[in-house]
Amino acid sequence: MDKIAIISDVHANITALNAVLDDINKRNVNKIFCIGDSIIKCTHPDLVIDKLREVCEVILIGNSDYAICRPEVKDRKFWTREIIGEERANFIFNLPISHEFYMSGHLIRLFHASPYHLDDIFNPMFTNKGTNFSGKEIENPEDLFRNTEFIGKTENDPVPDVVGYGHIHTPCLVRFKNKTLFNPGSVGIPVEMMNSDINDISNKFSTLASYIIIEGDYNSKDLGEISFQFVRVPYNIEKELEDLKASDMPNKDRVYRSLKGALPTKYSAN
Repeated sequence: MDKIAIISDVHANITALNAVLDDINKRNVNKIFCIGDSIIKCTHPDLVIDKLREVCEVILIGNSDYAICRPEVKDRKFWTREIIGEERANFIFNLPISHEFYMSGHLIRLFHASPYHLDDIFNPMFTNKGTNFSGKEIENPEDLFRNTEFIGKTENDPVPDVVGYGHIHTPCLVRFKNKTLFNPGSVGIPVEMMNSDINDISNKFSTLASYIIIEGDYNSKDLGEISFQFVRVPYNIEKELEDLKASDMPNKDRVYRSLKGALPTKYSAN
């Protein structure tokens, strides 16, 4: 049996990433796939990019990656762009949008948010109606299995049996019409949608870095055993918070609250 770790939304948090990689190593995982949003929010995007390039067999682009690394924003003096430099920005910008593979007879397709766009939102547990994100919400889970031009697919391509996506920072596993949807959560900025108080001590259970391990027969089209294991990993969050405090990064107070309390966006403003 093979093990593949799917990580997402590291968001420049090198402390959390290193803790997750240590955990992955202990579990004898064969491959690591990263499904986007490696940068923005925390203070070490350069270190995160370098580490992901070293350890990941697959890295996909996310909406935050695209926002900072696309060529036309080179001269806009984004803090993250200045830190990572042009070689890394070019690397990130040219990453693929999606990736797929077989595991124990299941065709698994990965992308950052949806087969339509990098910043669509599908959250089976919470709605975005009435929020700033309502126009980006996908309500029908079946839409995540579509073959679209955005991911380079046509109606002649096979439809996936399993879809893995990131973006919402909250882990979940959903069965729908004999298919499976999963989200590994976030390595760098975990979110618990019901959290609202940064001083709630129970937040410590939702600030843990998150990822998922898929176990089965890699590249096999024969139906066989497959499993999905969610993993939560504690890390030295105080170090990452101190790095934020010491930096000159814009909007760091907002990120501080997200890290400290796993707060959703509506509670993370200054």
